[in-house]
Amino acid sequence: MVDVAVIGIGQTRVEEHWDKSLRELAGDAVLMAMHDAQVDHVDSIYIGNMMSGVANAQVQLGSLIADWVGQRFTDAVKIESACSSGAAAFRAGYIGVASGEVDVALVVGVEKMTDSPSNEITAALATAADGDWEVDQGVSFVALNALIMQRYMYEYGWKGIDFANFSINAHANAVHNPFARFRKPIDEKRFIQSPMICDPINLMDASPIGDGAAAAVLIRADRLPKSAPKILVAASSAATDSISIHNRRSPLWLAAAERSARQAYAQAGIETEDIDVFEYHDAFTIMAALSLEACGFAAAGRGPVLAKEGAIRIGGKIPVATRGGLKARGHPVGATGMYQIVEVVQQLRSEAGETQISGCEFGMAQSIGGSGSNIVTHIFKRDN
Repeated sequence: MVDVAVIGIGQTRVEEHWDKSLRELAGDAVLMAMHDAQVDHVDSIYIGNMMSGVANAQVQLGSLIADWVGQRFTDAVKIESACSSGAAAFRAGYIGVASGEVDVALVVGVEKMTDSPSNEITAALATAADGDWEVDQGVSFVALNALIMQRYMYEYGWKGIDFANFSINAHANAVHNPFARFRKPIDEKRFIQSPMICDPINLMDASPIGDGAAAAVLIRADRLPKSAPKILVAASSAATDSISIHNRRSPLWLAAAERSARQAYAQAGIETEDIDVFEYHDAFTIMAALSLEACGFAAAGRGPVLAKEGAIRIGGKIPVATRGGLKARGHPVGATGMYQIVEVVQQLRSEAGETQISGCEFGMAQSIGGSGSNIVTHIFKRDN
C-alpha cells in the first residue's frame, strides 16, 4: 500500500437548489475539485449517494456524472451505505489509489432531496433502518433517534436542554462558512422555544436536509507536486453493527464507531488526544454525544459535559462541527461524508477562515450510516 494524498477539494452550498439537477450539483463540486487539483483527467470515479433512485428517479450515477464532467469511458461507480455513503465512496477511492491500481481517483458525494415531497423523503430516510423490525412497525428514522435519546436521558440523568450547546456551537461556526445552509447563530432561548419533532428531539436537535455535493481528488503521495499542500490520508477504517437497534449489545453505545475509530488511531499511529479537529456526524444531538463517547473523547454518558464546558468549541479540547456540522451546514445525506472530509482538509490547509484551528496537524472525520450500523472513519495528516 502506498501513501495517498488529497490534492483537490470542491463543494457547493447546501440549500434548496431549484435551478440545478443532481448531475449539475455533482458536476459543480467535481469541476471545482479538479480545478483545485490542476488535473483534467482521472482514472476512476466513486460517487456517494443514498436515494437518487427514489428522490430523483435516477440510478446509473457512475456513467451519468462521468459523462457530465468530461470523463466519458472512465471507470465510475455509485456507492451506497445510507448517510455514510460519501465517506464509503472516499474509502473506496482511497483503497484504489493505495493499492496501486488507480493513479488519480475522484470522489464525489451528492444528494438532491428538496425536489421531492417531505413524506417521500421521510420514507426514503427510513430505509436506513431495519425494514422488517423497525420500519414496518411504523417507526420513522427520527423516532428511532428519539427513543435512543429518551433512554440516554433516563440512564444518565440528562435533560433536553443539556444538549443545547451541541447545536449552539454548530450554528456559531456556520456563520463563517459560505457553504452552510443556516448561517445564523442561535442561543439557549431559541433552542428551548423550538418546536418538538419527536419527543425529546426538537427542531434544534435535528439537522436539516438539503441539496449539495462535495468532492475530492486523490493521488499517490509520491506524485504530489512540490508546490501542493501535503495532506495525507493517515487512516481509513469502517465497521458495521446490527442495523436494528434492539439487536445491539447496548442501544446507547456506538460499537461500530468505537471499532472504526480504534482501527483508525492504530493505522495513523496516534491516540485520541492527538486529534486536533473532529468532524462528527451530528445528525441529531444525541448522535453527537454518542460519537464523542465511542471515539474516546468522553466516558459513557458524559458526552454532553464536553458541550456544556465548551470543550467542543474552536480553541477547546476537541473542536467539532467547525464549519457548522450537519446541524447548520446541512445534511444532504449521501454527500455529508464528503463535506466532512473537505472541511477537515480545509482545516489542515489553513483555509477555514474565522473557524481555523491553530496548529492543526491531525483531523478526523466520522460518518454514521443509519443509527450507528455502518460507520466510516478517516484521519488526515498535514505533512509539512
